[in-house]
Amino acid sequence: METAYMGAGTEVDKGENARLSSLIGAMAIADLVKTTLGPKGMDKILQAVDPNDQSISVTNDGATILSKIPLDNAAAKVLVDMAKVQDKEVGDGTTSVAVLCGELLREAEQLLLQQRIHPQTICAGWRLATKVAKVALDQCATEGVTDDDLFKIASTTLSSKLVNAEKEHFARLCVSAVQRLKGSGNLDHIQIIKLPGGSLRDSYLEEGFLLQKSIGVGQPKRMVNCKILLANTSMDTDKIKIYGSRVQVDSLNKVAEIEQAEKLKMKRKVDKILAHGCNVFINRQLIYNFPESLFTASKVMAIEHADFDGIERLAAVTGGEVVSTFDNPDKVQLGQCDVLEEVVIGETKVLRFGGCKSGAACSIVLRGSSNHILDEAERSIHDALCILAATLKYPRRIYGGGCTEVAMAEAIDKAAKETPGKQALAMSSFSKALLQLPMIVADNGGYDAADLVTKLRAAHAAGKTSCGLNMSNGTIGDMAELGVMESYRSKLQVVTSASEAAEMILRVDDIIKAAPRRREEMM
Repeated sequence: METAYMGAGTEVDKGENARLSSLIGAMAIADLVKTTLGPKGMDKILQAVDPNDQSISVTNDGATILSKIPLDNAAAKVLVDMAKVQDKEVGDGTTSVAVLCGELLREAEQLLLQQRIHPQTICAGWRLATKVAKVALDQCATEGVTDDDLFKIASTTLSSKLVNAEKEHFARLCVSAVQRLKGSGNLDHIQIIKLPGGSLRDSYLEEGFLLQKSIGVGQPKRMVNCKILLANTSMDTDKIKIYGSRVQVDSLNKVAEIEQAEKLKMKRKVDKILAHGCNVFINRQLIYNFPESLFTASKVMAIEHADFDGIERLAAVTGGEVVSTFDNPDKVQLGQCDVLEEVVIGETKVLRFGGCKSGAACSIVLRGSSNHILDEAERSIHDALCILAATLKYPRRIYGGGCTEVAMAEAIDKAAKETPGKQALAMSSFSKALLQLPMIVADNGGYDAADLVTKLRAAHAAGKTSCGLNMSNGTIGDMAELGVMESYRSKLQVVTSASEAAEMILRVDDIIKAAPRRREEMM
């Protein structure tokens, strides 16, 4: 009926059709990524089909997979956005949040179709279940974290990544890097540099800042007590560049005069830069030969084309500021570091800034046999750094291996028995969805998931509250002894985001598709 009053090309899906479309779209996305969940999860190859871009990437990071897939289903896009927020807020748990949301909607489909329960009743039951789950999760968490806990949390995070074989080595790197931040949580001070060659084991933490640029010709390769001027200014106008203009001269001498005027202009600019009293000049843009020769004559080290990320990071770690004009030297804050030298890593020359004003600065140098491995290792390290920063900000930790999911499910089941009405059925469905997470983890390891999860529930019922899945040998183990720990903040975000997104998708009863209004119609 509504389409009679709408413009051409507008489609409306109503009632059951709209709801099923949303549920199936979200469940399909959850099914896509659930095989990557857990320490025995599989990887995906993402291949571009653009004729101009034939790149591939191999990953099991949920946020990366979901962000690179073009989608047409609205509910699926909600899941993708939720995974992106999880990645931005906490850094890890992106696959878990998408899978849990998909499992909640799978349970909701049964309640809708088989038991004819209204979506609002299901949402009300889920809200009650979420409150109970948060209380149970809070009881599972311990106050405060030690250095050993941080190492175990990093190891658990990396156990499901490509770097699993060297997870202890990388866990130590990540913990050392985050501890240098002294609680600030500013991950901009930690730079990750990927240099192909060697093996993953050759990766190391460099206590300083590394920049993949080269020093100007004839300039010193090592400088101590550096005063660094960071700039974003044009240093490429020492030659005549005339676009779309016509200049008439009656002799080549006039051309030479114009070139000389350009050179004088550039010399005055270089003199203004030198008036700042710096011995290192780093520019975001190019530096042409003439200004470079002027810097060389003044024994100033000049570095060109430090890209935007590089110059911003340098400003953060050296305590300087990026400037574009040079008329007021007294108002400019110069960066400082103890030593700036050119070092060789593998076959690559990089610049090392040692003893930066911000002692938090460090660089993680990743080595590996191919660019695909290095890209995935970078994503893994990023997740571990984010989860450690979040743990230091909210210093609480919980046991992993499905331990907390079973504890939350038990608490919800107990509360459901005391809740009258149909909301109790929705609470039970929330409990079943939570139990699907350890089931999927066990399935991905090739183990008997139903047998393991029932044993795990029996162990929790017997009071062994630290029991979880031992994925090394497919048994039930004590997570405290195995050192399998997760961040409380990450798990809380997973439960909260998944329940909110599932509720949002479930409340949909109409899907309206329409082309945007054309400009002439809006006039």
